[in-house]
Amino acid sequence: MLDAKKIATTVKDLVKPISDNLGFRLFDVEFKPENGWVLRIIIDKEGGVTIDDCEELSKRVSALLDVEDVITSSYFLEVSSPGLTRELKEKWHYEFFKGKYARLYLKEKIDNKQEYAGYIDSVEDDTLVLRLLDKTLKIPFDKIAKARLDVEKW
Repeated sequence: MLDAKKIATTVKDLVKPISDNLGFRLFDVEFKPENGWVLRIIIDKEGGVTIDDCEELSKRVSALLDVEDVITSSYFLEVSSPGLTRELKEKWHYEFFKGKYARLYLKEKIDNKQEYAGYIDSVEDDTLVLRLLDKTLKIPFDKIAKARLDVEKW
């Protein structure tokens, strides 16, 4: 059986130097079953990612993975940008998007709520500081179940 997490981590380690060399920031790598296996590589760069950027990285990664033979089953390779409502998984994601509006779902309630939306104010050690309309909330990263950038509601 395939170890999807291990494959994603191995691919991430292999792809990062190529991504860096092309001027991209490697945002995430996922390996998931979706009507067959999908290897999804998500990149970003200042000014946004173009289709040509995705195509260039896809060609290079495809050639590398053919040689490295990390994935033993058939799969689809998908290279894309993270999109407007990108998921925030790593600590550096929060640092990178400081000042942006985000929606967080918590593993347990804080102040009687399990969902918050506000501006990413800062990152302090293992804590996210989220600026809400009426206060600032400190949320330990290990209490966050899921987070993503969001579009502000008017």
